[in-house]
Amino acid sequence: MTREELQAIISSNLPCEHIDLTGDGRHWDVTIVSTAFEGLRPIQRHQRVYATLGSRLKNDEVHALSIKACTPAEWAAYGA
Repeated sequence: MTREELQAIISSNLPCEHIDLTGDGRHWDVTIVSTAFEGLRPIQRHQRVYATLGSRLKNDEVHALSIKACTPAEWAAYGA
């Protein structure tokens, strides 16, 4: 899977104000800024991201995904 494909999958299923992906096609690091994360605990945010991938994790199209999930206010506080 390419970076562009993974980014399109995530952003088409989750409103993203910012998304940044790096990886090698199977192992990915993603930073996502979304209003959808407001009021959610970190595990719930990760579950929202995993839900966008559906069976792609189960069938090993995406082997590993490291997630940094922030609200817009949190992202602004990071100085981004």
